Amino acid sequence: MDPRLRLVCFPHAGGTAQLFHGWPALLPEDVEVLAVRYPGRQDRLAEACVEDMTTLADAIEDALKPWLDRPLALFGHSMGACVAYELAVRLAARGTVPEQLLVSAHEAPHRTERAALHGADDDTLISRVQSLGDLHSEAYDIPELRDLLLPALRADYRLIEGYRPTCPTPVKAPITAYVGRDDPSCALDRVHAWSDLTAPGSFALRSFPGDHFYLAAREAEVVADVAARLARPCGTGPT
Repeated sequence: MDPRLRLVCFPHAGGTAQLFHGWPALLPEDVEVLAVRYPGRQDRLAEACVEDMTTLADAIEDALKPWLDRPLALFGHSMGACVAYELAVRLAARGTVPEQLLVSAHEAPHRTERAALHGADDDTLISRVQSLGDLHSEAYDIPELRDLLLPALRADYRLIEGYRPTCPTPVKAPITAYVGRDDPSCALDRVHAWSDLTAPGSFALRSFPGDHFYLAAREAEVVADVAARLARPCGTGPT
C-alpha cells in the first residue's frame, strides 16, 4: 500500500532509531514511519558525530528530499523535539508544511534553561542521563558499552546545549507537546510555551504517567494519540 502520510521520528540525545521500532505495527497501514539515525551510532558508528544543530538539521533535510512525495508529520523526543522543529522550519521555507509537529519531553526552545553538561566528566554526564529515567541506561555501567556510547551522548549534549534560538520562527503546522508527569527535565509552563510557535488554537499538551522516557512504557497510548492527530486534515488544530 502506498502511504497516505509519512511520520518522521527523531530520537533523544544518545538515542537511536530503535526507540520507534514498535510504532509501525501500532499505526494505520497508510502511515509510513521513518526513524532518523543520527551519525555516530548503530550502523553509522564509524561516522563522526554532529555537534551543532544547523549541520544536523541541514543534513536531515537533504536526506528527506526523496521522501517529500507524500505529506509528512514530525515526531521528536527530547533533543529530537528541537531537531523536528528545525526540520519543520526548513520544510516550510521550501513550501512544505508538515501535517503535525509532535514534540515530546522537551521545553520550548526559547524557554529552556541550558546547562553545560557536555563539558562535565563522564560520571557526571552519565549520572544526569540515568536520573532522567530507566531506558537502557544500565548500558553505561558496562565499561565496553560505556566507551562505545559516550562519544555520541556527549556530542548530542553539546549540540542541544549549544542550541539557543532566542527568537524562533513560528510554524504553520499544529503542535502537540507530550510530557511525562514525573519528568524532572520539563517544567510545564516551559513545555506549554511551544504554543508560542504555532497559530492560536493549534496547540495541545498531553501528559502521561512516567518520567522522561514515559513513551516506552506508554507506547500504545502515545501512538494511539499520534494516530488520531494524523487522521485530521492539515490545518485542523489539535485538542
